[in-house]
Amino acid sequence: MATKLNLEGIQPADQKDITELKQKITDVQLGRIDEERFKHYRLTRGVYGQRQLGVQMFRTKIPFGRLTTEQLDALADASERYSTGNLHLTTRQNIQLHYVKLKDTPALWADLSRVGVTAMGACGNTIRNITASAKAGIHPDELFDVSPYVHALFEYFLRNPIAQEMGRKIKIAFSATNEDSAFAYFHDFGFIPRIKNGERGFKVLLGGGLGAQAMIAPTVYEFLPTYKVIPFVEASIRVFDRYGEREKRMKARLKFLLKKYTIAEFLELVEQETRALANASIEIEDSNNWQPTPPATLAEETSISIQNPTAYQLWRLTNVFEQKQKGYHGVQLKIRLGNLSASLARQLSGIVRKYAANELRLTINQGILLKYIPTDSLPAIYNALDALGLANPGFGSIVDVTACPGTDTCNLAVSNSTALANQLEQVLLENYAYWIGDKEVNIKISGCMNACGQHMAANIGFHGSSIKVGKQVLPAMQIVLGGGVDETGKGFIAEKIIKIPTKRTPIALTWLLDDYEEKELGGERFNDYVQRQGKMYFYNLLKELTTKDDLHSSDFWDWGQETIYKKEIGVGECAGVAFDMVTTILNDAKEKVELGRQALEEELFGDSVYLSYGAFVVAAKAILLGVDVKCNTHIGIIKDFDQHLVDTGLFDLEVPFAELVLQINQNQPEPAFAEQYWQQAAAFLEQVFAYREARLDGNKEVINAHYNA
Repeated sequence: MATKLNLEGIQPADQKDITELKQKITDVQLGRIDEERFKHYRLTRGVYGQRQLGVQMFRTKIPFGRLTTEQLDALADASERYSTGNLHLTTRQNIQLHYVKLKDTPALWADLSRVGVTAMGACGNTIRNITASAKAGIHPDELFDVSPYVHALFEYFLRNPIAQEMGRKIKIAFSATNEDSAFAYFHDFGFIPRIKNGERGFKVLLGGGLGAQAMIAPTVYEFLPTYKVIPFVEASIRVFDRYGEREKRMKARLKFLLKKYTIAEFLELVEQETRALANASIEIEDSNNWQPTPPATLAEETSISIQNPTAYQLWRLTNVFEQKQKGYHGVQLKIRLGNLSASLARQLSGIVRKYAANELRLTINQGILLKYIPTDSLPAIYNALDALGLANPGFGSIVDVTACPGTDTCNLAVSNSTALANQLEQVLLENYAYWIGDKEVNIKISGCMNACGQHMAANIGFHGSSIKVGKQVLPAMQIVLGGGVDETGKGFIAEKIIKIPTKRTPIALTWLLDDYEEKELGGERFNDYVQRQGKMYFYNLLKELTTKDDLHSSDFWDWGQETIYKKEIGVGECAGVAFDMVTTILNDAKEKVELGRQALEEELFGDSVYLSYGAFVVAAKAILLGVDVKCNTHIGIIKDFDQHLVDTGLFDLEVPFAELVLQINQNQPEPAFAEQYWQQAAAFLEQVFAYREARLDGNKEVINAHYNA
């Protein structure tokens, strides 16, 4: 029996989301909707299939990683009630729960909604969680706090129809300063604060990305006023939605659209869309209300004794920094592999309530930042954290290894990342402990080339792979070097060097570090040393590790595994899913028309217009698939419908289809236009159904194509 759903104390919009998810689960179990179509739906609600059959990963959406202790406690409770009792902190400042039963996801979501945590848009082809520098608001060198701008963007696009069914996901990051600690340079949209003539704004980067074809985002604006940020993102997403690839998943990210069009051409399309927005400027409230209330210093805290002064001083050196608010400090927690037990999470909440402001920030290296700790409270909070094992030094240093879950849970992973991370950290602590204060070199590991562990942004990175040895397969790691951000804030993508058996990775790391120590030129930074030596130097340095002549049986066992390695890659769910029923595609168009009508009634005219637009395009795609025309992009669908159906006389329209549909970028979403456009979409859909009935004799038509319209 499914967990009883209690919606008491939940906002109406969240209630609707959760109730709909519960109904969809019932529908798919009863065969009312197709499993593949349901997969597309559940992904946009944070429900992601695991490597293990019958269980799901449930991903939350926590903008810029901002959490209260009440939210952390609720997440801890939910992890014990519905999951394994573990909170997994991600590189996108989210928290994930694993091994969740599908039937429990609505109740889990409901429990989190009561404290303001959502899962809407956490996965799928949506705007993913918007990340930001964890130090935003307290960074000594920031021009202003980016937090309110991140939150405004999050709220604006949450449930916004333009961002629910794109060709691929969109990732956005805000850095607090020029040092680009949020890695804006490899995001679809990156923002870095600027002030021009006393006015706040942002340097804007566009079209970056990691993965198999990593790209650095070019700068499209040196200064964009804050009131233009939301309109710019909205217009850009409308362009991406209409012109972006949808069938070829590996070419569907924004970075590839920026390769197809020049920046000037893309910005011209953005300008065309901007003219049709409801608001060409949107002011964002940026008051100081974003700063939490600092704690009081307790009298007894001034006489706290430290049992190990050396360890305390190392912790202060590597994990503590002085905020721009004088007298207060930020304390950074190194969470190994981003895994925090529910019990530890609750105890941490208690420490925060006593010694810090009631606001935690999840960090992009899978750690936690505590804020507003008074100077006199540092010894006391150190003792409290140390008692929980949360005062390990080296936050953000080479010993703070980032790793995605890899083959532990992910369908796409090729080899293990978490056990390897533990092994590398052990090697570092045993042989290079004196590096623990060095934050200029970091190590990141991904289980595959898709870069959830951000290996292409690491000074030393690894991603899972495999090597064929006769009839056997060897777990392997691809080594990449030279990624990250330099001292000026310039971003670099790591370069692939060589692939080696994964069990030899610790040896490779020691050879790299030893060579750097021997040959760096008097304080030369690691990435400068990498660039000076060049790819072939490192290939030759590590080539000996690729030999297959002296393999041992243990080499065929992946890290942390108890059986011989077997390459098992499932179907990833990061993007859209394959789908093939024209009838159901048309039903989706019908659903969009109905949702457009509801939006009209609620006076959400912009939402209604975009839903009507979606109905036009989806219905047209269904008919095009029926005559064997490929449907890669929205703009392609619009043009092809005219070419293959309207111009040939097969489908009768009073005006060209393009003229009908593209009214969307010629008109602002005023009530009269929204009503007219919806009526036109509804009439077009009726005509499409009539067309199909007249030609198919009632037979269901199956098309092997990706349903991503």
